[in-house]
Amino acid sequence: MLNVKKVLFLLLLPLLAIGCFKASKSRLGEWMQDDGKIKILSTTAQVGDLVAAVGGDRVSNWVLIQGELDPHSYEIVKGDGEKLARADLIFYNGLGLEHGAGLSSQLKGTHKAIALGERIQEAYPERILLREDAVDPHIWMDISLWKEAVPSIIEELSSLDPEGTSEYCERGEALMLQMDEAHLALIEKMRKIPSEKRYLVTSHDAFHYFARCYLANPGEKSWEDRFAAPEGLAPDGQLSPVDIQGIIDYLRAHKISVVFPESNVSRDSIRKIASAGREMGVEIEICSEPLYGDSMSHLSYLEMMRQNGDVIARHLALENDCEGALEE
Repeated sequence: MLNVKKVLFLLLLPLLAIGCFKASKSRLGEWMQDDGKIKILSTTAQVGDLVAAVGGDRVSNWVLIQGELDPHSYEIVKGDGEKLARADLIFYNGLGLEHGAGLSSQLKGTHKAIALGERIQEAYPERILLREDAVDPHIWMDISLWKEAVPSIIEELSSLDPEGTSEYCERGEALMLQMDEAHLALIEKMRKIPSEKRYLVTSHDAFHYFARCYLANPGEKSWEDRFAAPEGLAPDGQLSPVDIQGIIDYLRAHKISVVFPESNVSRDSIRKIASAGREMGVEIEICSEPLYGDSMSHLSYLEMMRQNGDVIARHLALENDCEGALEE
């Protein structure tokens, strides 16, 4: 017998999608208009969230790469050129995250684009990770590191709008305090997981900063062993049998049986791992709750980090709460 609610939902889904599209288009139209506010274009939601918190009602902020789109592979689409031209200031992550040729060229070709990651790298080079000779751009996965983007946002907004300097400083300081508190709370939450269970496998290489900061024990030199992923820094590669075997060996070595999907990354790779594991007699479960790496869905930045911490803590401590790979 058909579930009436499910049928109604499926019938209404196209209308809901159209409604969301129209609402988004309306908000973009408002952003493009001259309303006396500073026009800020942020490439990612993680960047945009900090900008909105510091800028408050003195700025009008728009996020270029929205929803579940992949910032690694995002390319300029119709209308993006107008957004880039309309913006008074552009904030982006940098460190190679936005490496689509068209977008990268546009960002590097204008003086009004600020690479927050490069600013952090200049100030704290020892805190930036390298993976296979490439810079790991996922710096927001360590709250204490991502906090270091706030002073640059305050500085650039104040330079463009000197009258708002005191407001930007006040809001920026409040934001950094919130980030400090969230950082310490996440450390405390992760420490409650027994050290022998504090190992993480996700869809792609977005969680190295998280592993170093939140999964490793204080002073642990082998912290890199706390995290593994079948795909590289950009989730666009093809898995080889060697890659799959490597993850299965990792799971066996650390006696863990749960792998975590990411919200905007295909589950194909971890399904292949789960399937191969079954053939080898290794029970591998795919967690029913996704983690947020490159995208934030509807969450704020700090909500995203808390959500990640909650899901990881819940499922590493209680692996039977995860969805079986056979059900995927």
